[in-house]
Amino acid sequence: MVKTNAMRMLDKAGILYETMEYEVDEHDLSGSHAADQMGVDHGSVFKTLVLKGERTGYLVCCIPVDGELDLKKVAKAAGDKKVEMIPMKDLQGITGYIRGGCSPVGMKKLYPTFIDESALKYPQIAVSGGLRGQQITLAPQSLVDFIKGKVVGLTQD
Repeated sequence: MVKTNAMRMLDKAGILYETMEYEVDEHDLSGSHAADQMGVDHGSVFKTLVLKGERTGYLVCCIPVDGELDLKKVAKAAGDKKVEMIPMKDLQGITGYIRGGCSPVGMKKLYPTFIDESALKYPQIAVSGGLRGQQITLAPQSLVDFIKGKVVGLTQD
């Protein structure tokens, strides 16, 4: 296992977490594939999505891997009229992470981050550890507190 920047940051902050690894399939980088590979409930595994609001600028959303982001809910939470996903080609330059390995912890900057409210139903959730094939599991409130996130409903009903 490789110790990622996200893990080092959590270590430094004294936040308890565990790691899980899974085999990466370059043809299927979905969080659903990761959840299946790890044998865990899809609802407890969260994907990290990066968007841009017309006023807020860049922002981050973490939603369950099988969930569909509701852009209107995100815009309302961010105080924007409109938000949109960033182009995939811009992801690494903005966050420092690549597709399939984007963690809400340890991005180049601390962007406004929103965590779907369903996270609080679980004692532990998984998010990317900062590399493809690497997940961090931790208490959802620990994640929210560390990244100064806001818990709101973000997915389509």
